[in-house]
Amino acid sequence: MSHTILITGVSGYLGGSLLTQLTRTNLPPHKRLYALVRSKEQAEAVRRYDSEPLILDLRDEERVTKSIIDAKISIIYFLVDAVKSEHQITMIKALGEVKNQTGQDVHFLHTTGAKMFSQHAGFPTDRKILDTDSKLYELQKSAEPPHEIMAQALSTNNTIIETAKSYRVRSYLFIPCIVYGEGEGFGNRISIQTTAVIKSAKNLRAVYHVNPEGAIWPVCHVRDTTALYVELLRSILSGEDLEYGQNGYYLASSGSVAWADIYSAIAKALARRNVVDSEVVKRADDATLAKMGEALNCPKELVVVQLGGTCTLGTDRAYRVGWEPKCSPEYILDAADAEVELVLRNIKN
Repeated sequence: MSHTILITGVSGYLGGSLLTQLTRTNLPPHKRLYALVRSKEQAEAVRRYDSEPLILDLRDEERVTKSIIDAKISIIYFLVDAVKSEHQITMIKALGEVKNQTGQDVHFLHTTGAKMFSQHAGFPTDRKILDTDSKLYELQKSAEPPHEIMAQALSTNNTIIETAKSYRVRSYLFIPCIVYGEGEGFGNRISIQTTAVIKSAKNLRAVYHVNPEGAIWPVCHVRDTTALYVELLRSILSGEDLEYGQNGYYLASSGSVAWADIYSAIAKALARRNVVDSEVVKRADDATLAKMGEALNCPKELVVVQLGGTCTLGTDRAYRVGWEPKCSPEYILDAADAEVELVLRNIKN
């Protein structure tokens, strides 16, 4: 039975880039591709990407449920909120009803983040952990995050897996990391993590190091990240048996890079533009962290969550479905100058 697809978050960095990449992709046969939007202006925008707009307010549970069931949507890609779970629960329940009515397998992909598998979420960092690790779900269940927002995000991951199982929905946790490069959609075209580093440095006129020595994080170019979204969709539409539920973790990363190298590359690019006073990366003390928090609109305790930390999660499952990243991990350092130019142009505008 042919699938009908719904992509959310299409005005965002990843969602917009995904929608653009789908226009260049020859997918297996399917019925329709819907893009969830919030306004008539966004509806006009997504029509240019060979998708049908579905104007919905996610807070309207009754209308969301009815729309999914009436359209017989069987695949949902959720790229809206990695922390809270109420919208996802509504959609998963609606998918369950579509399965009841059609007998067709239904699929829910939730976009979480590498932060939820890092020191910020209470995960171990003394060893590499692959996204195929049989104990990853147990680690997620037993982790004790030091920050409330991370505890909530981990709870959301658990809730999605458990709710999907109870409604016979196949769930997948898609894990972006440090994503960089220019987005291709009609909305936001810049990343989160690199923007935080650059915005903080611009405000304080210096790049600051907030990590202990040796801190690393997985990285991935935006086009490689969206390529994994596409590869998973292709596999689902082709009827392949993807691992899901407690085994459905998919990290989009070509490898890990030291934060110190990322900071250094960004500092050099900023110094060339006289945005910072020196290309030397400084150590942030408590007073500096407070100022960085003001620049990033967050408590000083969460500064390191935004632009630092250690995550030792590695990619394995993505390669098993045929994903092949084009950019090496180190390419983020070569692309730092272009990334700085892109972010400065966009935050100015």
